[in-house]
Order: sequence, then structure tokens, then C-alpha cells
Amino acid sequence: MLQSYDERNRDLVININGTLSHRDEAGISPFDSAVQGGDAVWEGLRLYEGRIFKLTEHLDRLRGSALALAFPEIPPHEAITAEIRRTLEANGMRDGVHVRLTLTRGVKYTSGMDPRLNTKGPTLIVLAEFKAPVYDTGGITLATSTMRRPGPDVLDPKIHHCNLLNSILAKIQATAAGADDALMLDPRGFVAETNATHVFLVSGGVVRTGQTHACPEGITRETVLGLCRSLGIPHEVGDLSLTDVYRADELFCTGTMGELAPVVAVDGRAIGPGAAGPMTRRLSESFRELTAREGVRVVD
Repeated sequence: MLQSYDERNRDLVININGTLSHRDEAGISPFDSAVQGGDAVWEGLRLYEGRIFKLTEHLDRLRGSALALAFPEIPPHEAITAEIRRTLEANGMRDGVHVRLTLTRGVKYTSGMDPRLNTKGPTLIVLAEFKAPVYDTGGITLATSTMRRPGPDVLDPKIHHCNLLNSILAKIQATAAGADDALMLDPRGFVAETNATHVFLVSGGVVRTGQTHACPEGITRETVLGLCRSLGIPHEVGDLSLTDVYRADELFCTGTMGELAPVVAVDGRAIGPGAAGPMTRRLSESFRELTAREGVRVVD
């Protein structure tokens, strides 16, 4: 699976600290903390008919991650929302858009990892692209990676940070194995997530997902669990092994960029019928109905 280029994004306007620039001219300092050490946090948002789904929850998570990294300054929600709105309006965007928010610690006066070197910050980047959900609705394949998701004793996954090398290395392995994405395990050998999404399986009519010991507190993940509660669908949160995955009736991934995507094979083994199952289709439809009516309006 490789994302395709959308011609509508050729002349994107990017917002960096309130300055709007063409994508070919936008840039940040080589002394910025994101360049120096991946010292930044991020969120992915999706725009539906002028509304951003779960905007407050995403901004809460962004703020929580920045607090955990001891950022001395964090823009308030209202200020970030205003810059998102300016960016969308500058690009004439209303629907079918993915927004990548990045907040860095800011610019250092000399290179080095010490946060005390930062004298200017933070840096807020708003990158909005025309981008439909990126996964094939017919189903994707996964390959289990040897790269493990670290737990909070190494780097707490509750921090939604920009150092994604762990995921990138897993993605490289999955691509080499001919799979769309990588399935990643925690240090104990239980399922954590993929390199980019959370994982759910369906077994005996019960929707199950792993714990968040070694993966982020996913907003789409929590939305799916909420749908299960509201629809009366049996569901569980607990440790899942690869055996649970291999013998599942259905498997699907969740995330803002790809919404809900069925998984049809893992490590060369077909999952269930090797196609999207009835529970996956039901939850996908319920998710679409939810995004069609909820969200914070940011553009008319």
C-alpha cells in the first residue's frame, strides 16, 4: 500500500506559526527542536463537511503530550483552532481533508538536545491536505515485525511524539515482506498496534482490542469502543496474542487517517473469509454515520 499523489495538493498553503506559505517555500529553522531531535508532538485530524471530528479530544491529547515533555509554552485550543481555520480557508478546503498538526519545542540558539538551549518557541505547523482515507476498503495485509513497541519504562506511548523511527523500521520490514503494514507486539509478546493504527479483532461475536501499555490512547479506537457500547455489541479490552489474531473471525484497524480498515491476512494467513466481515462492515457504517453528524465546525 502506497499513498497516491493528489493533484489538488500541488499548490498547498502551509501554516507555520501563523505565516501562510506555498508548500515549496514553507520551512522551519535547522535549529528547530523537531529537526534537532524529534522533540515535538503531533495530531492527525479529519475534516468532514466543514467539521473536524473529535477536535477537542485531539487538542487535549496534543496538550497532554506537550505537558509530559515539559514544553514551557503550549498554545491554547482556541489559538490552534484559529490557525487550522485560516489554513483551511486559504486552501479552499471543506471536506475530504486530513490535517497534520505538529507542535515543536521551538528554536534553539545552538545545536544540542538540552531544552535549556531553546529560547524561541513553540513552533506550530498546520499541514492540511486533500486526502481520502488511505487504506483499501477491500482489505489490507499485515506482517508481524521484529520491532517491538516500547512500554512506559522506555518511552510512554501516551506521549504522541514525533520520533517515529520505531514505526518506520517496522514499516520497512512489512514492505519487504510484501505486506501493507506491520503488526507490532509489546515487550511481552502481546499485540500492541500496527506501525500506524490500532488493531481490533472479532471472535465469537465479541469485539476485542489490546491494552494501551505499549500503544497510544487512540481517539478512533475509543470511538469504536463507544460505538460498541451504544450498539450493545459485546466487547473486551485485554491482552491479545498472535494466536488470537490468527484464529480471529475478523480483524480491522482504526485510525484518523484511514478510519476503519479490514485486515484480510496476517503473516500470509487469511483472517476469517479473507474479506471484510459483517461486524467490520457494521462498525464502519456506524462510524460513517457518526462523522456525518458530529464534529466542531471550523469552516462554512
